[in-house]
Amino acid sequence: MLAERFNTTYDAIMQVNPGVNLYNLFVGQIINIPLSRQQMTVSGNHPTSYYPYSYHHPCITKAEVDLRNLLRKLWVQHVEWTRMTIISMVDNLKDVDLVTKRLLRNPSDLGTVFNAYYGSAIYHKFVDLFTEHLVIAAQLVKAAKAGDTKTAESEEKRWYANADEIAIFLNSINPYWPKEDLRHMLYTHLRLTKSEAVFRLRKDYTSDIANYETIEEQALEMADAFADGIVKQFPSMFSSY
Repeated sequence: MLAERFNTTYDAIMQVNPGVNLYNLFVGQIINIPLSRQQMTVSGNHPTSYYPYSYHHPCITKAEVDLRNLLRKLWVQHVEWTRMTIISMVDNLKDVDLVTKRLLRNPSDLGTVFNAYYGSAIYHKFVDLFTEHLVIAAQLVKAAKAGDTKTAESEEKRWYANADEIAIFLNSINPYWPKEDLRHMLYTHLRLTKSEAVFRLRKDYTSDIANYETIEEQALEMADAFADGIVKQFPSMFSSY
């Protein structure tokens, strides 16, 4: 799984982790991940083959790991607080305003990552678009709960239009985030989130829980895709070990 995710091979991972039993990894264990065959270079930028483990073997840097972990945390928080907001709204819980307020902090938290690489103008644009994504979702849940089919359909169209706008915007600032890939990820996220609200409204808790497992996995995939794009666009910021 790690070899596939980081575009390398099992043998390459084995070479840079002498003495590590790769058949018995455990949570919290630290291992080295080599760069892909295309990424590995020698002096003069000519590609080289994999070579036996040494201190200088190119591996995933701490800066890249930190970025991946941060984006994973923020995307998981996004789906967690979305879920809690849906539950509070559907079940008329007294914490709904506080939970919604916490959810609406997520665009700014994610935006800080964009600010670090793209500046304040991109940060504010991202926050505006992502906040709209959340506000529309809340309106959609409210309409569905009230049985207002017409409004729900209208809000869902706005939701997907917002996703298109986000995909176009992100692709415009980073060519390593293909527009169609972004659209597919965002559409999947919307579809799963809508199912989450529907299952909750129907009190189908078994399907709701199973659906959230998928939401969580997809959020991690999106986080990794965003991290990959940033690392490719700013390689010099992730070259120090």
